[in-house]
Amino acid sequence: MSWFKFSPNKHLMALLTAVALSTALAGCSTNRATGEDSFTAFMSPDEEKKIGSQEHPKMVKEFGGQYTEKDLQSYVTEIGEKLVAVSETPNEKFTFTVLDSPVVNAFALPGGYVYITRGLAALATNEAELAGVIAHEIGHVVARHSAQRYSRGVLTQILAGGLSIAIGNGAGELINTGASAYLKSFSREHEFEADMLGVRYITRAGYDPDAMATFLEKLRAHSRLQAVLAGRSADDVDQYDFMATHPRTLDRIEQAHQSANVTAVQNPELGTVRYMTAIDGILYGDGPDQGYVRGREFVHVPLGFRFEVPEGFTINNQPSAVIATDGKGAQIVFEGAPKAKDTRLDRYLENGFSSKISLRDVEMIDINGLEAATGSTDVSLRSGSARLRVVVIRHGDSAYQFLFITPLDQTESYNLPLRHTTYSFRSLSTNEKKIYTPLLIKVRAVNPEYSLQTFIDDMQVDRAPAETFATINGLREGEAPETGSLVKVVRH
Repeated sequence: MSWFKFSPNKHLMALLTAVALSTALAGCSTNRATGEDSFTAFMSPDEEKKIGSQEHPKMVKEFGGQYTEKDLQSYVTEIGEKLVAVSETPNEKFTFTVLDSPVVNAFALPGGYVYITRGLAALATNEAELAGVIAHEIGHVVARHSAQRYSRGVLTQILAGGLSIAIGNGAGELINTGASAYLKSFSREHEFEADMLGVRYITRAGYDPDAMATFLEKLRAHSRLQAVLAGRSADDVDQYDFMATHPRTLDRIEQAHQSANVTAVQNPELGTVRYMTAIDGILYGDGPDQGYVRGREFVHVPLGFRFEVPEGFTINNQPSAVIATDGKGAQIVFEGAPKAKDTRLDRYLENGFSSKISLRDVEMIDINGLEAATGSTDVSLRSGSARLRVVVIRHGDSAYQFLFITPLDQTESYNLPLRHTTYSFRSLSTNEKKIYTPLLIKVRAVNPEYSLQTFIDDMQVDRAPAETFATINGLREGEAPETGSLVKVVRH
């Protein structure tokens, strides 16, 4: 009999560790952009292309489809191809897509799929700034950052005993991670490397490399404005759009400049006039298919309805719901109710609304000639006890629901305002559908007789026109644009 006790788990872990270390040693590749070794053992270039091609249509659909107005797509593709030509992979195929989303964002998928939103295009003020964003995303692709991140994650799970992951299923397993996994923030190391490569590419292409820093300032100003409009602190900049997934500072961009090891051309290009011409007339904010926020009113022309929220509430139009808050603990959520489409609405509230929440006092009601039902219950939230009232409404062939959430000790004070919101829901007339039109970016030349107030008065946004004008034009609040320059205003 052996004095040594056999432990299958210990032997398995030892084997997995040995396999992992062996894989790590054998799975290094040369980073095409830096010439350094990088660990990409669990995602080959062919798998990157397969993932990108399969996730691309999902990504386009998730972010509102492709934006095709004003020929902005071909303009962005032209810039992208110009940058790829000066990268370390000039012959690699890239696909550049402008997404029909008001959110300010940009990202890339493995295999050369690069995306910017029309919201980001509306924020930049020259071609060099947009080129800096695109070059940053190209840098992620060329350096194979997604392959590095995925491979490191797999190795970590192997070392932790994840035998099922060690037994790979090829690209199919990778694709099942989904695009959402790819959109998680890269490491600081990867973001810095993408900035460094971005500086390198735009400089080689003849653009002003300082545009990366000027656009970062616009991004931070935009994030501050969005935070304030959403009732958050102006310092809460990293919670919004591009800044959430691309945490960057001016110091790091300056370090990227120094590390890019490239000589700037004399008289670098900004391309302001060309850029402003390209974005003149593009959508700003929500498009028709997303619905419009007009002060306290939400209007959806294609779906043919409108409603309004009480005074003191701020509306935030999100892809899956319209959310309004008052900063005092009350919240209104408006969303689709597909399960209620083909059933009696009171039965939906009693049986189909939620398997975990039981509503009481359910009854049928009439809202401006539309079939509806309502019910309520008390719920426990992190913020404390609250009253939840649900109102479901049948409109045409669809059903929608309001979720009214109020602090339990303030329910009475909210009853009348929220009742007004309930009964403000109605169908749009044919004439009303013609009245509501989207906001557009309009480019104006600054003449000597124009003052700052001239442009602020020309803005047709519902809130913070002065702050919005300053943000989209890269100006300090209260700063007048230079005579002879081009500026953007937002109008119908």
